[in-house]
Amino acid sequence: MEIRPIAHIRTEFPEKFGVPRQSSLAPSLQGVIVFEPEFRNPDALRGLEDFDRIWLIWEFDRNRRGTAQEKDEKSWSALVRPPRLGGNSSMGVFATRSPFRPNPLGLSCVRVASIEIDKNLGPVINVLGADLVDGTPIYDIKPYVTYADAFPESRSGFVDKQQKKTLAVEYLCDKPEESFEKALTQVISLDPRPSYQDDPQRVYGLSFHEHNIKFRVEGDKAEILSIDKI
Repeated sequence: MEIRPIAHIRTEFPEKFGVPRQSSLAPSLQGVIVFEPEFRNPDALRGLEDFDRIWLIWEFDRNRRGTAQEKDEKSWSALVRPPRLGGNSSMGVFATRSPFRPNPLGLSCVRVASIEIDKNLGPVINVLGADLVDGTPIYDIKPYVTYADAFPESRSGFVDKQQKKTLAVEYLCDKPEESFEKALTQVISLDPRPSYQDDPQRVYGLSFHEHNIKFRVEGDKAEILSIDKI
């Protein structure tokens, strides 16, 4: 079986650090799905405007997969250490959403903001809440169907046992314009740091929206120190 990208997504994340660990956790994040030339037929999207959400099937293309020989031998592990567990406990890869998998495929549910026809790019889909790096290849798009896709009463394994904690965000610098501020606040409130790092003196750098963001975290509060145009 051979698959090829039907589209790529444009987001405000040029690198992996800071990208929400699940889709829709930062609902203000904007993304644009741009189709490859052979798939820019508006008929392929007919009826999609009646759906609020879509599923994206995509590739973890930024993972370091090693050399060609290493890929052939083994490029995945049966056990992984989910960040939600602090990086200290191991789980089976198929019991997690780890990006390091036998086939590096991701699945995200995003909200459809609008569908437009661009004079140069053909049909594009503007989405909200995407957890993808800029330029990520997309292999398929499917509509989200509430009666078949939503099971809120279902158990979620180790995830159910973890406390859903967010950080309070304080700006120690000038705030950006409103839509930028809203999205950035949501991203930082999710605490993008690795779970095993808890140094209140450490300053982290995040590339977002063509800006370099400097922040630090102490306890349950994140302080944004500077926002500089890249």
